[in-house]
Amino acid sequence: MKALTATTLNDMVRTPTFVRITAFVLLSLSVFFLFNRFTATSPSLVFSSLPRPLYKTESSPPPRPPPPSPPLTATTSSLSPPPPPSPPPPYPPPPKVDMMIRMGIVDETGAMSLEFEVGDIDESWMEEEEKSRGGREEKEEKEESGARVKVGKYKVCEKSMGEYIPCIDNVEEIRRLNLSASVERFERHCPQQGKGLDCVVPRPEGYQVKIPWPKSRDEVWLSNVPHTGLVEDKDSKKWILIKKDKFIFQGGGRANRHLNQISKMVPDIAFGQRTRVTLDIGCGVADFGAFLMQRNVATLSIAPKDVHKNQIQFALERGVPAMVATFATHRLLYPSQAFDFIHCLGCRVNWTLDDGMLLLEANRMLRAGGYFIWAAEPVYKREKNLREQWAEMEDLTSRICWELVKKEAYIAIWRKPLNNSCYLNRDSGMQPRVCDSNDDPDNVWNVGLKACITQLPENGYGSNVTTWPARLHYPPDRLQSIEMDAYKSRKEIFKAESKFWNEIIDGYIRAFRWKGFKLRNVMDMRAGYGGFAAALHDLQIDCWVMNVVPVSGYNTLPVIYDRGLIGVMHDWCEPFDTYPRTYDLLHANSLFSVEKKRRKCDISTIMLEMDRMLRPDGRVYIQDTVSVIDEVKEIASALGWVATQRETSEGPHSSWRILLCDKQERKKEKRKRKKQIN
Repeated sequence: MKALTATTLNDMVRTPTFVRITAFVLLSLSVFFLFNRFTATSPSLVFSSLPRPLYKTESSPPPRPPPPSPPLTATTSSLSPPPPPSPPPPYPPPPKVDMMIRMGIVDETGAMSLEFEVGDIDESWMEEEEKSRGGREEKEEKEESGARVKVGKYKVCEKSMGEYIPCIDNVEEIRRLNLSASVERFERHCPQQGKGLDCVVPRPEGYQVKIPWPKSRDEVWLSNVPHTGLVEDKDSKKWILIKKDKFIFQGGGRANRHLNQISKMVPDIAFGQRTRVTLDIGCGVADFGAFLMQRNVATLSIAPKDVHKNQIQFALERGVPAMVATFATHRLLYPSQAFDFIHCLGCRVNWTLDDGMLLLEANRMLRAGGYFIWAAEPVYKREKNLREQWAEMEDLTSRICWELVKKEAYIAIWRKPLNNSCYLNRDSGMQPRVCDSNDDPDNVWNVGLKACITQLPENGYGSNVTTWPARLHYPPDRLQSIEMDAYKSRKEIFKAESKFWNEIIDGYIRAFRWKGFKLRNVMDMRAGYGGFAAALHDLQIDCWVMNVVPVSGYNTLPVIYDRGLIGVMHDWCEPFDTYPRTYDLLHANSLFSVEKKRRKCDISTIMLEMDRMLRPDGRVYIQDTVSVIDEVKEIASALGWVATQRETSEGPHSSWRILLCDKQERKKEKRKRKKQIN
């Protein structure tokens, strides 16, 4: 039996299971004793990762060795286990140290010195620091909380500002620059930051709701444009007169005869087909532009605010595209190859002055193959000084490669070349020179005039636009030359924008009854490719649109003009060059969120300018983010507008909203007008 038991135990010890169990037990015991030994000689592991103290400590004495154990005997080892080791004695407390950090100054030798005096604190500095800290804290709190200062109701400006154009009527700046006798006084001289418009521009006494188009082409209210200078001018009194309470325009017959003669002289001009966009310089009362509209031609009329003062005001009140602008020392705010033909009928511009710099600016804006029409006394009169002016004009136009197509009666018509071959084949040293290849002819914001010939694109971009109305929706070649992120998908973006605005405007017409608004003068404040204006045309809203391309975005103006639309470059942190009470509708899509990111001006600055441009009973449509719309709505109420917030087609969960605003007559003005009527 004993032999069997020993054999069984021997077999069990040799089994793999027993070996594994034994190894595991031995490993566990080893770990246990090691851990116990480690904890006996070290501080707690919980704090083992803390950094060493910053102050210096004295070294601790070494731990006392444990007392020796009694010798083991065979009897004690066999009868009872050895007694456990006694715990080590506690560590002595660390010595007290001085926690004060010694400080001093570095003297001129570079050594630390404790010999210095603490002076008195400057109380004025403390006050400034507290104010500064308080302002910063208040600003940070506002930015963190998103709070805005509540906008109070804007006051009404003085009566003398009823026709105020801030960048044109800046008398203080013109006087400071001593420009009273210079043509530069008619250019932009905007108020400095903080000195801009801070009130609502008043309307003139007896102002009446505009006469709708097309009736306004022939008559406007006298009280809306209270100036009679043009009526008294001997050159204009045949074409404008006062009848009771209205101005009557009777230049339609003359304008149509003039247009018929141009068509007869150069049939290839083909108004409304090959010729779609024109520039009329020194427009008078804008008869030329008003009657070109009957021929499907969009004419932008420009003139300075000079001795006549209100040429552009008449044009806008009639419902004709116009803005204040002049040929002087800076590029006009229109792109290269913008106009199919440029018209100057007695415009009083000296085209040959300063090496022909002004005519070279007209050449920059004239489309390749386009026509320049000059109707002036030097064309047909034979006085010596006038013959000299004609000879100078002939010489200059030949040197810039213009072809004199026709000269008949009081009209001379030149044509611009289609490419650069004539420029490159001129005699060396001939003036004016060709502009450098790195000169961007579409860079127009605050750029001075240059006495050089603008080169045409080698690829023919700009010269090969299609005829109207097909060009409105055909992606032009210059779409590819815009500096923007997308390249291959530009045509798709162009078409998508047109489709988007077509659907939106169609919804506005049905939901808000736009056709009943009798819109005429419309501005798109952030025009993109001009899809908003194209949609208004397609949906037969009888209006014109000033497409504004902000300097804060891509320069899409060449595309807008290639489509057969008109537009201008502008910085919305500065006033626009137009008279007060100009537009029936202002449209701003994502404008405020973009301008807010620039941090150049406040939203209120832009909206005060919008109020100045907007006609009484005019409308504003703003589409932007929810946070921006809330701020805009508050300012709109301060301006006296009636604002209504609507959801976009994307629904209530969209981050975008639409703000519809009506500019209504203020209560004080309304009561005053009723008293006058009664």
